[in-house]
Amino acid sequence: MNTSTYVIQGMNCEHCVNSIATAVGEVPGVTGVLVDLPTGEMQVTGQPATAPDAIRRAVEEAGFQVA
Repeated sequence: MNTSTYVIQGMNCEHCVNSIATAVGEVPGVTGVLVDLPTGEMQVTGQPATAPDAIRRAVEEAGFQVA
């Protein structure tokens, strides 16, 4: 398993956190998502083949940006 950290821009509430966690959690190969609202950081755990581009697209489709 690999863990990657991303900084998310545009979050301001728990609804934002849940939207991002749900969207990223649906990316094939992702096994865990932890989003921290105060720091804006998201940790994604998944299989080594999980594409960072797919994770970024999921965040953008949820309406947010990866810094």
